[in-house]
Amino acid sequence: MHRSNEPHGHRVGRNTAELSRRLGERFVRDPELIAPYSRDSSRAQPAGEALGLVLAESTADVSAALAWAHANRTPVSVRGAGTGLTGGANAYAGGLVVSLERMNRVLRVDASNRLAEVEAGVVTADLDAACREHGLFFPPDPASARSCTVGGNIATNAGGLRCVSHGVTRDSVAGLEVVLADGRVMRTGARTRKNVVGYDLTSLFVGSEGTLGVITSALVRLKPVPPGAPRTFRAAFDRVEDAGRAVTAIVNGPATPEVLELMDALSVEIIESFRPSGLTIPGGAMLVGQTVGLDAAERASAIVATCAAFGAVDTEISETDALLEARRLSNPALNARGLKISCDVGVPVAALAEVFHGIGEISCRLGLRVSSVAHAGDGNLHCTVEAPSGPDGTASAERVIDEITRLALSLGGTITGEHGIGSLKRHELPWQLDPVAMEVQRSIKAALDPRGILTPDRAI
Repeated sequence: MHRSNEPHGHRVGRNTAELSRRLGERFVRDPELIAPYSRDSSRAQPAGEALGLVLAESTADVSAALAWAHANRTPVSVRGAGTGLTGGANAYAGGLVVSLERMNRVLRVDASNRLAEVEAGVVTADLDAACREHGLFFPPDPASARSCTVGGNIATNAGGLRCVSHGVTRDSVAGLEVVLADGRVMRTGARTRKNVVGYDLTSLFVGSEGTLGVITSALVRLKPVPPGAPRTFRAAFDRVEDAGRAVTAIVNGPATPEVLELMDALSVEIIESFRPSGLTIPGGAMLVGQTVGLDAAERASAIVATCAAFGAVDTEISETDALLEARRLSNPALNARGLKISCDVGVPVAALAEVFHGIGEISCRLGLRVSSVAHAGDGNLHCTVEAPSGPDGTASAERVIDEITRLALSLGGTITGEHGIGSLKRHELPWQLDPVAMEVQRSIKAALDPRGILTPDRAI
């Protein structure tokens, strides 16, 4: 939302010497050096060539950049590792790109209070590894954990493989350091377990996609590493609907999994062609998951038995992580196949069988194959459409995505479970949010960013 009569980019040629003076080599003007920071991993294209790139190394750098952008009414895009899938981090024409990749320090692991202080550019898996040295782990576990950043996870309220047992990123965030649009720095939250002082500003910024402020560091909650050896399990189904029913039974049963993922037959085929691991392509779908704790083997056996009761034709229990590694390869495999027309929807877990049946009907009716992988335990589906190349093929695939999204909504679901809105999903907002909700969100945006410089025209 713009709150200025002066268009974005009108004054961007002015006063860049001030940024160069304050930031030195951390302010980059070379278009070739800026280009790799100008887009995320989605199909969305940058809005144009950015004016400059800020390679921030501190909160002070981010503050200086935003104060300058606010004064000069220059749009800002914020980038972590560029793994986003909705176009939220793409550059603006004449805009400023603020990269947090150099702010990559784990500042402190407070094992006694199960907390860690971490800069926004820390890779998620690196934080987890640092915590495991203290017998703790960081619960959020996106499939891209080895490349995505903690700040990016917080900005989109990312989910991941362990959501079924530990919740989404918001559930692990105790406090934030945020730079506001005009360059002021604010801290939210507390180190205590309980804190009801004022509005819950921490939760407001989690999932705000860079539209309200730039998250520079976070205080995150940790959990103890479970004792014993984990078990991974696999169950193949001839019908994806049967796999969906099995998931509902597992989630409502006594044997709780740490991870519960689904890959349909097309997804397994694509993953195996990308990096063969010996997986047999199922007729309909494959469930993979993990149990942890001293009773991991017992619970894995109970889950596999539930799968068999719901029609699994082949099952396996293993002491290695190979089955989960195959699930983590889904995005690289799809990208290697050139598949980027995708969506991220969520449905109530009890609706999984129905949504998979509906996706099959949409695919057949519109004549395009759909690959579905899911954080099945929490009902979060990632559907990708195989489409002919060219504008007509893209348009056909986008129609499939829109129909899948409307199907999810009709079942009580959501247009995005964890990837966010970015630029690709803004047309879907009125499908889920009523006019009053839209007005309230835009009022919050206007209050915190009156000149509309932070990630404008995205997310809300």
